Amino acid sequence: MSVQISTHASLLARLSEGADGPAWNEFHSRYRELIRGFAARRGLQTADAEDVVQEVFLALAQAMRSFEYQPEKGRFRGFLKTIAIRVIGKRFTRGRAGLDQTAAEHTLEAAADESAHESDWEVEWRQHHLRTAMERVRAEFRGTDLRAFQLLTSGPRDARSVAAELGISVDSAYQAKSRILKRLRELVAEQVEAEG
Repeated sequence: MSVQISTHASLLARLSEGADGPAWNEFHSRYRELIRGFAARRGLQTADAEDVVQEVFLALAQAMRSFEYQPEKGRFRGFLKTIAIRVIGKRFTRGRAGLDQTAAEHTLEAAADESAHESDWEVEWRQHHLRTAMERVRAEFRGTDLRAFQLLTSGPRDARSVAAELGISVDSAYQAKSRILKRLRELVAEQVEAEG
């Protein structure tokens, strides 16, 4: 089973052409966690972060009516980040009345801190690419190889204990980890390239 990902530019073109439900579904599944995670890193609670996702997608739907992707003018990720920051900023401003003064000041300072935005966005962007690549890896690798990789990368497990648990050689455990790490790097590079 292979997970198909359309190129970034073609997906954006489909979105700007109008009511392409499958394109919006793909876009939503591709970027929902990125936006939600960024909102959470900026200090929003889960429900508020989910609201931010919806508000960002509404803003994008309006912007896409006249949007023409021109990579030479900047990356789409910067455009998406700007929209997310604006939506989060508006949410903090609207919510300020219900906060005590100290909490409100802290929240607004966090919302306005550009370097923190950049850092949080970059962390979420990397996580986004890794999550997407892992979905594809799970579709491409099955069974013992995938399990060996998961056990060797998710905690303080040595190859000998993983191999014993899975009934494979230590070399096989290392090879599985190596193959999957290599594939993850390839997939992330493809994703970054596709986004321009």
